Amino acid sequence: MQLNDVRFPIFVLHDECEEQDGLLWCDGMVVDDRNQKGDTLGKRRLQSPHQLYPLKRMIEDFTALIKHRGNNYVDSNGKYFRYTKSIKGDLICHKIKKTESKNIGTVVWLEGIPSAFTEKRPLPAEMRYARVLYLGKNPFLVYDYCTNKKRKTWRKI
Repeated sequence: MQLNDVRFPIFVLHDECEEQDGLLWCDGMVVDDRNQKGDTLGKRRLQSPHQLYPLKRMIEDFTALIKHRGNNYVDSNGKYFRYTKSIKGDLICHKIKKTESKNIGTVVWLEGIPSAFTEKRPLPAEMRYARVLYLGKNPFLVYDYCTNKKRKTWRKI
């Protein structure tokens, strides 16, 4: 399964799962019941008569996925997958040049990067730097924000 086939949000599973007779099992409990009607994991779980595996942690987007330390996940369609970090990316700190508040988010401009990044929420006023994850020599995404400049490091994604 390719990562672009994954439908967010996804949910963390703490153990490996197996599929049998239309049921996705994890730790002796049902994660997804494909025998029920519904095109999403949530709709099928609401109808299932089985004891359900508790989905305690939701991951909203790719950035949150690469920050998470787990390996086993189920997406909103009920597809089980394992995500193993295999690519190394540099994490470089850039000064925030300016931010623009828009109706549906915030546009962030950084020194040394010609294109802007978008965020869902306004940044706290004390944030002066953004750590950007690079793939090769290209900025990929904003990893996090900080008040002080941090040294260059790396992460596996």
